[in-house]
Amino acid sequence: MNTRGKHLVAGVASLAVMALALAGCGSTSASSSSGSKDEKVEITYLHRLPDKEGMTKVDEIVKKWNAANPNIQVKATKYAGEASNMMKKLEADVKAGTAPDLAQLGYAEVPEAFTKGVLEDVTAEADQYKKDFSAGAYSLMQLNGKTFGLPQDGGPLVYYYNEAAFKELGIDVPKTQDELLASAQKAAAAGKYIMSFQADEAGNMLTGLAGASSPWYTVKSDKWNVNTNTDGSKAVADVFQKMIDAKSAFVNPRWEPSFDAALKDGKLIGTVGAAWEAPLIMDSAGGGESTWKVAQLGDWFGNKGKTGPDGGSGVVALKGTKHKAEAMKFLDWFNTQVEDLTTQGLIVSATTATAKTPDAWSKFYGGQDVMKELVAANNNMGDFNFIPGYSAVGAAMKETAAKAADGSGKVADIFSVAQTTSVDTLKNLKLSVAE
Repeated sequence: MNTRGKHLVAGVASLAVMALALAGCGSTSASSSSGSKDEKVEITYLHRLPDKEGMTKVDEIVKKWNAANPNIQVKATKYAGEASNMMKKLEADVKAGTAPDLAQLGYAEVPEAFTKGVLEDVTAEADQYKKDFSAGAYSLMQLNGKTFGLPQDGGPLVYYYNEAAFKELGIDVPKTQDELLASAQKAAAAGKYIMSFQADEAGNMLTGLAGASSPWYTVKSDKWNVNTNTDGSKAVADVFQKMIDAKSAFVNPRWEPSFDAALKDGKLIGTVGAAWEAPLIMDSAGGGESTWKVAQLGDWFGNKGKTGPDGGSGVVALKGTKHKAEAMKFLDWFNTQVEDLTTQGLIVSATTATAKTPDAWSKFYGGQDVMKELVAANNNMGDFNFIPGYSAVGAAMKETAAKAADGSGKVADIFSVAQTTSVDTLKNLKLSVAE
């Protein structure tokens, strides 16, 4: 498979088999209804989880809630169409008054739903559950100071590295930018690479790295403020440009077979990746026992211990939801059913407990408690939001990154094109942009 989407599917399958869980449940059993004993409400939930063989089906999870909450009954339905078409359906359903109460959306889709007026403000009802989720994931469900649902899963960026290969070179995981550049140069002299520049992931990884220290997009007074050339962006551009120029980074698309081959033959011994890439890196490197490890990002881009998001989704409340308190009560319970949701391949965003690291993972990652490390990353995500139509920005960044990779452009150009494309996208959508 040579596309990000196909690898994401593979990641879901691997996660389902290995029962990965990044966090714990805010409540271990379905709580009873807080409503009147005489009042019964029904909540409808539209999801697009895989629901494949071997997974705990969504209906099975919901059944447990319904059994314990006779006055708050939930009916879950799987969206059968393409994910890219779901927004059109929700928009049409809201206008027709037939929309479900809750719906699963990718974090990058939430701003578009907000702009199209299909979201219900549930700030008062949701914020009491804020403690059950990492701050970074929770912020992705907020816009203009309001909350529109609860986070379900996430993909914080972490650092994967081969500890034995590092020791052989006499280097440690870099803590500072200078250490990163020096260690990358030392590794390259030995024909090894401790960092990769992935042009096809520019709109995801570079955005997450740059946005770890400060967000690109904010809404103030109903106007979008856009600044993709932050200090974090400049630091990311500077570091990667220096490594590309020094030939100390592995310059290769992430979703090409050559990337997997470099992991397997020991040429690539360190790389930044999303949490959901843990099983993919393991499979690409051959699995079994190894000395690979997972670490937090160093302060390489002025990020000061923070990381950024790469993937993930939340569940929003849709316009017209009548029973907001009950919907959020169910959603808080559902989104913290870690054991069950993990079988669906989710990187669960709740953080009150940690599941056991699967044995296969423990063997590959040198006996490390990988789950604990990934939870730490999830808790260290900086605040970040996307804009409506972000897919156009990501596509432009990817195209520009390819030029930086082949030497016909610069890494800084990626963030410049992100700025112009972001503003143009918002204006094309007839949205107000602060100049």
